[in-house]
Amino acid sequence: MDTTPVDISHLFEQLGLDSKREAIEQFIAGHSLSDNELLAQASFWTPSQRAFLNEALEEDAEWSDAIDHLDTLLRK
Repeated sequence: MDTTPVDISHLFEQLGLDSKREAIEQFIAGHSLSDNELLAQASFWTPSQRAFLNEALEEDAEWSDAIDHLDTLLRK
């Protein structure tokens, strides 16, 4: 059984990104989504990151809430 906490910092770990608070804030400050852009289709993801996001959202996985939160943070 996977006991990984499901929050933004752990989502960043899953995506292979720096999960420290400052790094997350810097990522959010440096990236944004347009009104019609889907999070998983954003140009700043690698193919494996995009695949993880798509799969988690399609399966309504435990990561869905954290992914939705990130989506909201990137819509400035």
